[in-house]
Amino acid sequence: MSSDIILAGVGGQGVLSIAGIITAAARREGLYVKQAEVHGMAQRGGSVQATIRTSSVPIASELVPMGRACLVLGLEPLEALRFAPFLAGDGVVITAAEVFENISDYPPIAEVHDAVRRAGGHLVEADRLARDAGSPRSSNVVMVGAASPWLPAADDTIEACIREAFAAKGERVVEANVRAFRLGRDALTPASG
Repeated sequence: MSSDIILAGVGGQGVLSIAGIITAAARREGLYVKQAEVHGMAQRGGSVQATIRTSSVPIASELVPMGRACLVLGLEPLEALRFAPFLAGDGVVITAAEVFENISDYPPIAEVHDAVRRAGGHLVEADRLARDAGSPRSSNVVMVGAASPWLPAADDTIEACIREAFAAKGERVVEANVRAFRLGRDALTPASG
C-alpha cells in the first residue's frame, strides 16, 4: 500500500500544520512516511507546498513524481491547480473553494472553479464550514476531513492526531478543530462533490 499526496496553499493557511497531522496519522497506522515542504515568500501570501509519501515498505525519496499523486489537497484553488499535472490517472483534486488573491492578475473565480472541475476536482466551502465548527481559522482542518476518504489513515487516528496537534491551545480549540474535521468529512465523500 502506498500513497503520494501533494498539499498546496499559501503562507498562513496552515499547509504545514495539516501536513504534520496527516504524517503523524500515517505513522500511527504503521506506515513508512517521507515528507517534504517548499515555502514561497517568507511572509503570508507566498506559495507553500508539501508532499507526503506513505508506504508499507521503506520509501527512497520524499518527492512525488509527475503523474503519481493520488491526491492534491488544496487550501486555495489556483494553488491546487498548479499541481494537477502531478496526479495519477485515478488521482483526485480536493480544494477549498475560497480564493486567496495573492497576485494582481488573479483569474476570475468562476474560471478557476471551472478549471478545478475540468481537472476532476471537488470544491469545498471550507471557510463556511470552519465558521460552523466554531473556529474560522480551522478551514485547513475542514479540508483534511474532506480528503479523509483518500488519506492513508482511519478517521479516528486522524482525529487523535488533531487532538494532539492542538492540545496546547486548550480544549475549546481542540473541539472546534475536531468539529471542523467532521464537517469536512461529511461535506465530501468519494461519491459527491
